[in-house]
Amino acid sequence: MSELVETDVVSDALGVALATGGDFAEVFVEDKASSSAYLDDGRVEELSSGRERGAGIRVVVGETTGFAHTADLSAEGLRSAARAAAAAARGGGGGVRVVTLPAAPHRSVRDIGIDPTGVDKADKVALLRHADEVARARSGSISQVSAGYADSRRRILVANSDGTLAADEVVRTMFNVSCVATGDTGMQTGRESIGHTIGFELFDRYDVADLAARAAERAVTKLGARPAPSGQLPVVIGSGGGGVLFHEACGHGLEADLVAKGASVFAGRQGELVASPLVTLVDDGTMAGEWGNYGIDDEGNLAQRNVLIQDGILTDYMWDVLRSRAEGRPGSGNGRRQSYQHLPMVRMTNTYLLAGTSDPDDIIADTPNGVYVKHLGGGQVNTATGDFVFGMSEAYLIENGEITEPLREGNLIGNGPEVLAGIDAVGNDFAMGPPGTCGKDGQGVPVGDGVPTLRVGALTIGGTAA
Repeated sequence: MSELVETDVVSDALGVALATGGDFAEVFVEDKASSSAYLDDGRVEELSSGRERGAGIRVVVGETTGFAHTADLSAEGLRSAARAAAAAARGGGGGVRVVTLPAAPHRSVRDIGIDPTGVDKADKVALLRHADEVARARSGSISQVSAGYADSRRRILVANSDGTLAADEVVRTMFNVSCVATGDTGMQTGRESIGHTIGFELFDRYDVADLAARAAERAVTKLGARPAPSGQLPVVIGSGGGGVLFHEACGHGLEADLVAKGASVFAGRQGELVASPLVTLVDDGTMAGEWGNYGIDDEGNLAQRNVLIQDGILTDYMWDVLRSRAEGRPGSGNGRRQSYQHLPMVRMTNTYLLAGTSDPDDIIADTPNGVYVKHLGGGQVNTATGDFVFGMSEAYLIENGEITEPLREGNLIGNGPEVLAGIDAVGNDFAMGPPGTCGKDGQGVPVGDGVPTLRVGALTIGGTAA
């Protein structure tokens, strides 16, 4: 990987940033190329490619942060941005501070089988068309099919006044299929997606035909579904399909910036029992190939595997550079930003519950009546209280210890800490779920999540059944 910016140019920019009394300065350089294709109802609606290249410079003076970004990566362009960031942060002062950086950046290395930038666009479109054909052939009730492909190559260089100099390169490739089935109950939808931090070899590992068939089958199955019940019931969440619940309902509450603001229900609870002893929650940016994987975070720290809850006890939060420096503790590799035009903040990577020892079939059989949620949809959470609402994109009744009729039009309603405490069975079948984009304060970053099959003793189902 060639250098984005020469080391002496970065070092000079840091010196300019600190010249008027900054306590901390950072240069973040990014070069990101991406391409995408979208097919709707058999027609290619979008075929695009783009590139973002620039630098963001942060200067911290006391409690004040100044930030400037520029698309000009010349020495003078960085110096100008550094002066602007320093001016925004300082209240006075002066002097010169020299930052000594290593001769070459620390660099993580990962192998890419097939560089997606070298794959012909026609081959990418062919995948979309194949998915469309397979989905439509699945059932005559499939009335609409859309499919999307995207890849990106992101190169970053991070340097700061603490002497950090690190670089990383991440390639991501993803594919999704959405289907609409039309019948007597109206329109029902089904969606499937795959995404990993690998190249075009993604499609040697996964068959888009299988993806399309599953999406179509989900939509068709829901045509015959009954309305979801209402009220409190035991809920079994399927392997892989429910990780987003824990990402939203408790993951955000374990981010140190929200904790510091008093906007987390988990603030001040380190060392306390906050979940069932069956629960161990991990955030892991080192998971090779997963959607939230990287070598370094956007502040130059190595990705880490961080245990947040161990056997039900809250052990730690996720940290960025500024908060970990203020606390005099190591960072956790969770400082992330959407692009060079954004400041970093504490973010999750791949967040998941460790597998337990129960057989998934036994968990179902041991649930006389309840709801089995195979896949969760979108939702929202209040991190200060832990209250959440999530849609159930694929769910079934459990009757007499067996999965029976499919359900539609239902939500899961609950509270994060209460859900954690109410988990009474954890399966041995851990799986990661589909790729996701986590939004926070207007920024989106790629994340993954996963769970084994698990049971919550009681959750409120917001259904439409009379």
